[in-house]
Amino acid sequence: MGNPKAFLEIHRQEAGYRPIHDRIHDFGEVEQTLSTRERKLQASRCMDCGVPFCHWACPLGNKAPEWNDALYKGDWELAYRLLSTTNPFPEFTGRICPALCEKACVLNRFNHEPTTNREDECAIIEMAFQEGYITPHTNIKRNGKKVAVIGAGPAGLAAANDLNLMGYSVTVFEKNEAAGGLLRYGIPNFKLNKAVINRRIALLEQEGIEFKYGQDISLASHLSPLTSDFDAVVIATGTPTARDLKAPGRELKGVHFALELLSQQNRVLAGMEFTKEERISAKGKDVLVIGGGDTGSDCIGTAHRQGCKSVTQIEIMPKPVEGPEDPQSPWPNWPRTLKTTSSHEEGCTRRWNINTLEFLGENGRLTGVKVQEIDWKPNPEGGRPIMVEKGKPEIIKAELVLLAMGFLKPEHPEYPANVFVCGDSANGASLVVRAMASGRQTAQKVDAYLSTVISQV
Repeated sequence: MGNPKAFLEIHRQEAGYRPIHDRIHDFGEVEQTLSTRERKLQASRCMDCGVPFCHWACPLGNKAPEWNDALYKGDWELAYRLLSTTNPFPEFTGRICPALCEKACVLNRFNHEPTTNREDECAIIEMAFQEGYITPHTNIKRNGKKVAVIGAGPAGLAAANDLNLMGYSVTVFEKNEAAGGLLRYGIPNFKLNKAVINRRIALLEQEGIEFKYGQDISLASHLSPLTSDFDAVVIATGTPTARDLKAPGRELKGVHFALELLSQQNRVLAGMEFTKEERISAKGKDVLVIGGGDTGSDCIGTAHRQGCKSVTQIEIMPKPVEGPEDPQSPWPNWPRTLKTTSSHEEGCTRRWNINTLEFLGENGRLTGVKVQEIDWKPNPEGGRPIMVEKGKPEIIKAELVLLAMGFLKPEHPEYPANVFVCGDSANGASLVVRAMASGRQTAQKVDAYLSTVISQV
C-alpha cells in the first residue's frame, strides 16, 4: 500500500455519465473515464485490508488490493497481469458488473465511499489493450482432446477460454449470428459497446478457439452425436425462456418481452434490417415497463433513445429501502437498496406494489394496462406473504409494454459423465460475473474428468 492515508485524504470520485441531453440521442457508452492521474489517486484509496472482503465478495476472487496498488504506482502492466489471473474478461465486468466487491469494501462500511474497483478494472484492461500488453497465446501445447461448448455467452466464453489455454481443442456452438450471448443481445450498446466483444472474440479465435454460428443445438436430439464426436461437452445456453405474464389481452400488438426490443435494437445497430411490421419501436409512444430490475432499466434507456413519449416502470414487489444501508442484509453482504441507474436519470415514473390485471386495446392494438395497487401482508401460516388489494384499479396509458420480469431456470435431465452444465443454465439467471466464475469452475471440472480418463487409458 503506497499511501496508507489516502482513504482519509482522497474522496471517492466516479467518472460519471455523459450529460443527459447529449447521451439520449445516441447509443454510445454513457459512462465517462477519469484521467490517468485521477485514476491512480482512486486506486491509492485501497487500504490493502488484512481481511479483504472485496476478494471474498467477488465470484471470480479478484485480488483488488494487489492490482489497485500496482495501478497507484503506475505499473499498468503488473496491474493487468494480476487482474488477468482471476478475471478472463475485465473489459466486460469493468463496464457492467454491479461491483459486489465495492459493497463489501471496508471503506463502504467506514464512510460509504468504497474504492472504485470496477472503474479501476476497466481502466487497467483498456490500458493493457492500448499498450499492447495483451497478445494472443500462440504456443499452447495441445493435449489431443476435444471439447464442445454450447453457447457463447459469458459462461461459455469463460469455459472455452480456460479449456483452450489448458491445451484442449475447443469448438463453440452458438445459435445466434455472433458471440456474446446476453452481452451482445441483451445489454444495450450504451452500457457495453459491441466492438469490445468483437475485440475479445478476435483474440480468442487467434488463440485457436473455433466458433460455429447459426448452430441451434437441440439438447434432446443433437447432444448424443456431440458426446461421441467430442471428449466432453459444456452446456452454457443460459436462461432462454423469459417469465411471461398471462393476463387477459396478452396477445395484443404492442406487448413484448424485454429481450425482443433489446436484441432487435442491438441488431439494428449492427446493420441488420427489419421490416416495418417486424420493427419494435417506442418512438412517440407511452411505454410501460413491467419489472423493476436491470433488464427493465435497459428498456427505459432504449425507449428514450428511440424517441418515446413517456416511460413508466412498475414492480409488483415493495419499494427497496433507500440509502446506502440495508438492515436486512448488512455489510459485507450485498444491500438490497433502491438502485437508480443512468436510464432512470433520463426520465421515468417508477412505482412499486403494482399488480397487472389486464392489457387493454382497440382493433388488436394495445392502448393501456389495467393495474391494481397492492400491499403485502405477512402469511400467518408462514411462507410467501399474502397479496392484498389496495384502492381501486386504474388504467395506465401505454402503446408499448415490455415484460422484464426475469427468466425461468432450465430443467436438465441426467446427462452422461462427460457433459457439464454451467452459468445461468445451471444456476438460473444471475450476474455476468457469476456466469464467468461458473464457466471457469466448470473448465476445471472438465479438466479433472478428462485427466482422470486419460490416466486410466
